[in-house]
Amino acid sequence: MLGAFANAFRTPDLRRKLLFVLLIVTIFRLGSQVPTPGVHVANVQSCIADIENSGLYSLINLFSGGALLQLTIFALGIMPYITASIILQLLVVVIPRLEALKKEGQAGQSKITQYTRYLTLGLAVLQATGIVALARSGNLLQGCTLDLLHSDTTSTFLVMVITMTAGTAVIMWLGELITDRGIGNGMSILIFCQVVATFPGSLWAVQQSQGWWIFGIVMVIGLVLVAGVIFIEQAQRRIPVQYARRMVGRKMFGGSSTYIPLKVNQAGIIPVIFASSLLYLPAMAVQFNQASTSPVIRFINDYLVGGDHPLYMAIYFALIIFFTYFYVSITFNPTEVADNMKKYGGFIPGIRAGKPTEDYLSYVLSRITFPGALYLGLISLVPLIAFALINANQNFPFGGTSILIMVGVALDTVKQIESQLQQRNYEGFLR
Repeated sequence: MLGAFANAFRTPDLRRKLLFVLLIVTIFRLGSQVPTPGVHVANVQSCIADIENSGLYSLINLFSGGALLQLTIFALGIMPYITASIILQLLVVVIPRLEALKKEGQAGQSKITQYTRYLTLGLAVLQATGIVALARSGNLLQGCTLDLLHSDTTSTFLVMVITMTAGTAVIMWLGELITDRGIGNGMSILIFCQVVATFPGSLWAVQQSQGWWIFGIVMVIGLVLVAGVIFIEQAQRRIPVQYARRMVGRKMFGGSSTYIPLKVNQAGIIPVIFASSLLYLPAMAVQFNQASTSPVIRFINDYLVGGDHPLYMAIYFALIIFFTYFYVSITFNPTEVADNMKKYGGFIPGIRAGKPTEDYLSYVLSRITFPGALYLGLISLVPLIAFALINANQNFPFGGTSILIMVGVALDTVKQIESQLQQRNYEGFLR
């Protein structure tokens, strides 16, 4: 491993790419510490130190590296872009125009990327408006009675919204710079950096509140979880595909063998984000109706806020299972794959082309999605169970969204570095 790192930095062009990524990450983290104009920094820091972080904005705060509650210029983080990308992926399935653009290749994908940018800015305006409005009314940080803003004027409100929206646009630009001139997917690397930024603080909070004994147990469990996540993330079912020989003019084409890789975790982290976002809606309703005595509000406050109740865990687990099947069904189309194979003379050994191939792919996909859905549900429940058992911090470091992002992005980036090393006859990281 150390030799592979040395070879990576010994190669001039690869070293330049790695140093460029480190430079962009440094700029990104510096921007996450610069407060938005109009924020009362001392009061914000005092409130964050005095109260326990609410679970309402924990997902957005995770993707902002803790910058959300500090109201910095990068407070929104990468979350608007993630939401916009998910929405566009869903719309591609239901809107024929977008589906046609996707089939046009690189030109169509560039157009969809442009739509994603516009939607990201629109979502950033909405999220920035909501966050600044909560900070203005004093409801952003639960239990805080200090003024988070220097002034309550409309001009300050507009400046803060514009600054946070512009910060989201800068983050998109930085991510695209990494993709074009660095190594790996820029947006994924920025998400990875934001999640890792909160990791040491979460670990130290466990040690401070529970002592070294519980801290050691958490570390051991964490290492086991990381090993398990790496194993599952790389697990795949390879369906063999054989292409028949065919004559085109005077040349012979085909006759090759390949495979369709179906990952066990075909949906990635998207089902966890969907389920978390859906369960935040009742918690948000409670926050805006704290004075209400309605039985519905009391039920939500007792069972669906905090994440430590068994009913909340059961609903969360069921939603992850549902969204896993839902997302896999819209991102992998067995009919389209079977038609493309038939068009180019491909077939699965022992399976007839056309409808039988489609049925076989659907059968294998449904069977392999079930353990993937269980895996996502169990990993996502780890921080909730830990919070209930040892009263750890809500953003428990090992488990859930954090560990899936860290392991997934790290594996993808290492594989890309490894492929470039192998092009230069060096041994890679993964042997």
